[in-house]
Amino acid sequence: MSGLSDKLLRATANRLIAAHEEASRSGDWIVFVDALYAQDCVYTCQYAGVMDVTANGIDEIKATHYGRDMQVGWEGWTFPYMGVYTGADNNLVTHWMNRGPGSRPDGSYYETPGISFITLNNDARICRQFDMFDLTHQMKLCDDIEDAGLLSAQLKAQWVQPMKEKLEAQLARNR
Repeated sequence: MSGLSDKLLRATANRLIAAHEEASRSGDWIVFVDALYAQDCVYTCQYAGVMDVTANGIDEIKATHYGRDMQVGWEGWTFPYMGVYTGADNNLVTHWMNRGPGSRPDGSYYETPGISFITLNNDARICRQFDMFDLTHQMKLCDDIEDAGLLSAQLKAQWVQPMKEKLEAQLARNR
């Protein structure tokens, strides 16, 4: 793989950021995948050792990460980017937030940080993406959002409760 210029790495990151901003507005998390991801991209997100979601190719990415995962009560959530860092070998690191709906009484956001390690191919398409965020803080965030009356019942039933059960089971095994 030849190295893409810093200018092209940043331009691709900016396209991803713009796509996520539009998806946050429209709720359509699939429309941009074909334009930004390589056909054979591998997209991985590990959830605190209790679940590993790996999608191989854009059809699986659209079915899991941007399809099923974004269609279970995440309405009103946004994922703003806080920074983009470029590196050697066509690598990007993006720092973003899982930002819940509404705001806290003090005006701050309900949010927790996340990070993506992204590799681009020579056509400046994403060929590998690995997302990380602190699942226990995400669960606490969902509790706070629920306490404020802002948590989707669907998200709680289909994502929050199952994840908490998986975390509890993992901790019980390690005692």
